Amino acid sequence: MLALTTTEAVRPGILIVDDEREELRFLTDLLRRQRYHVRTASDGMAGYQAALAAPPDLILLDVRMPGMDGFAACRLLKANPVTRPIPVIFLSALDEPDERVAGLAMGGVDFVAKPYHPAEVFARVRIHLELAGRRKAVTAAPAPEAPHDPDEVVALAAMRLIGDNLGAPLTLAGIARALGTHEKRLSQAFRRHAGMTVFAYLGEARIRRGRQLLADTDLSVQQIAEQTGFSSAANFATAFREQTGATPTAYRQAMRQHGPMAEHQQALPFDGRQDPQP
Repeated sequence: MLALTTTEAVRPGILIVDDEREELRFLTDLLRRQRYHVRTASDGMAGYQAALAAPPDLILLDVRMPGMDGFAACRLLKANPVTRPIPVIFLSALDEPDERVAGLAMGGVDFVAKPYHPAEVFARVRIHLELAGRRKAVTAAPAPEAPHDPDEVVALAAMRLIGDNLGAPLTLAGIARALGTHEKRLSQAFRRHAGMTVFAYLGEARIRRGRQLLADTDLSVQQIAEQTGFSSAANFATAFREQTGATPTAYRQAMRQHGPMAEHQQALPFDGRQDPQP
């Protein structure tokens, strides 16, 4: 086995994920000239698997790729405790603010626009490697173990996606597509690791968010319904009562009168269809 020199051993590792060969070659040559250790992958799943097998210090991830795109790969990376800390810089030919916001919301740290400007690439890579190094030095935590079951990562990524999009009209097909998987696998993974269906979890998550908004904000019931993905205040109120035994208005009044302990001290006015806990 060829031994690495000290200089080679400490070179920061960068994983580039892009399906365009010319752009992949350009970035690879560019960064290797700066003495970075560079690996490549040509699609989102291959990139995720490469990062899991040997976590790099930084990932450059193209947004638009066939099969599993960059956003789907990022969701898996951020759902896995082994790859979650790795900074992800998205690569995109589109200068769309909504796309940038979406990428940053799911855990990306930056965007680099195509066509590439070498000075910009160097600057962004250097900055985020330095920031990651400082965070690592401060935390000094032991490396987390990878989940033994890949489906656990799919389930965790789905939960994260649902939590970030409670107000959107989510579908099983849409969630599966966003994670780069298929509906059957998503359903099976979710049942095994969450103990319920995707839509049962979605319903509970929406009501949890509704409870938090009722307790902590002055938003109207209609506004809360919209933010939690319900088509109307009436539909939200029906689902809310089925899960909590109280109307949204009664829940808000009880929480403001009795505080968080209201749910544990029979302070909520139950409607008789669900008995309060003794």
